[in-house]
Amino acid sequence: MTDSSHAALRAMGIETNADIDSNLQRAALVEQAIRNGEGHLAASGPLVVATGQHTGRSANDKFMVRDAETEDTVWWGKTNKAMSPEHFAILKEDFFKAVGQKDQLYVQELFGGSQPEHRVNVRVINELAWHNLFIRTMLVRPTVQELDGFEAEYTIIDLPSFQADPERHGTNGPAVIAVNLTEKLILIGGTAYAGEMKKSVFGLLNYLLPLEGVMPMHCSANMGKNGDTAVFFGLSGTGKTTLSADASRTLIGDDEHGWSDTAVFNFEGGCYAKMIRLDPEAEPEIYATTQRFGTVLENVVMDAETRTLNLDDNSLAENTRGAYPIDFIPNTSEKNMGPVPKNIIMLTADAFGVLPPISRLTPEQAMYHFLSGYTAKVAGTEIGVTEPEATFSTCFGAPFMPRHPSVYGNLLKERIAKGGVTCWLVNTGWTGGKYGVGHRMPIKATRALLNAALDGSLNDAEFRIDENFGFEVPVAVPGVDSAILDPRSTWSDGAEYDATAHKLVQLFVDNFAQFAEHVDENVREAAPSAA
Repeated sequence: MTDSSHAALRAMGIETNADIDSNLQRAALVEQAIRNGEGHLAASGPLVVATGQHTGRSANDKFMVRDAETEDTVWWGKTNKAMSPEHFAILKEDFFKAVGQKDQLYVQELFGGSQPEHRVNVRVINELAWHNLFIRTMLVRPTVQELDGFEAEYTIIDLPSFQADPERHGTNGPAVIAVNLTEKLILIGGTAYAGEMKKSVFGLLNYLLPLEGVMPMHCSANMGKNGDTAVFFGLSGTGKTTLSADASRTLIGDDEHGWSDTAVFNFEGGCYAKMIRLDPEAEPEIYATTQRFGTVLENVVMDAETRTLNLDDNSLAENTRGAYPIDFIPNTSEKNMGPVPKNIIMLTADAFGVLPPISRLTPEQAMYHFLSGYTAKVAGTEIGVTEPEATFSTCFGAPFMPRHPSVYGNLLKERIAKGGVTCWLVNTGWTGGKYGVGHRMPIKATRALLNAALDGSLNDAEFRIDENFGFEVPVAVPGVDSAILDPRSTWSDGAEYDATAHKLVQLFVDNFAQFAEHVDENVREAAPSAA
């Protein structure tokens, strides 16, 4: 029991006689989780847990309170859905009652952000020990000295057992993620998916940091031996985590970062990687974390008797996940920070097979593609569905961006210009035809092209102008088959390529219409145009 934690809860208006364990470390939390029956220890060391019905983010159940603070600052719409202050007040009252009825609570006091000048102090209150271990793993852990006198600026309360009432609370169902920026309080209920906590802090920093001139980014980041930082934007499945975990470069982080005047800094102190069908040869650094005590594995199937893992089994979820401290990956940045970037990599998995494997972008083109946030999903499993599906997620992370995308786009454009940053668009998707006809871009070719971009040698190559998108494409790169650099030449039917390219260009143009009035003319002119 911790008196200071009881006092902190009382100050919020929560009365409880629960035993409160505050700032427990890794081993103690694993012990508590197993004792509580929340999970099992695998033979190789990780804690294995199941999240039940919710095996991913519950996007339709996330709300922001619409009040004087947020009315004119949040980009309201399908991503940022409003909750009335009145509904939140009732939800908060019921939430606090539910907390007060618990016999056991776990509290962690943590930082969101590794750069001291731009971090936020967060207190997280959990009913589950494994959730408390998860968030302690994922956020930045204060030193003993920093915990002394720690004052929380924002509080997250996560109660999977709480069931929201749509009529009473204004929700869509029993699950709820409610963010109140005025009260500096985030309530998460009805879902055991731990990633909701992590993304809530990300969304919070995405709201706060632009006011400080800091660019928040949904990206991975690493740096070379000479301190040359590279930032990797990309949606799920594009290779963001895989390509940044390069043994020859120092990992800063795999998912969430800020770009200040002096540094690229990780928002987190851990990594949250997909585990389904993880290949120990293709991703040895990440695979090794599945063999370590302290890793939390969500919805990974384990043999009940031998406790051995089966990473290929998706019977619990396709979105199996592993949370582990960032220092479980070899060669990581000691302070989770690096210098401002020299290269920006925008990753896309183009299932249409139209985009080249790498292209060099002007600052205006970079802003255009950043706001577009393009990737493509492969065809579904329904009979007769054979076409890829384009996905546009602005800023490569629309669900986590509270402000209008132009806020982040203009910040990026300013920082690119200020730092003389080189920008690249890398297609890790299909070549030789669209999905179902062509094949996935060879990972060796992608890594060779990336290495040439990051060491600067690619800038000396001969470039051509892409006839559809207008960006620069290298004609030849040592160690790479020149044929794949010209996507049209890899198709057996050039006319079909042209038709597919025209379709993709039109999808870009249609999607960007929503941003046109918010950007400069030179950015609008960076739009693709079908040949």
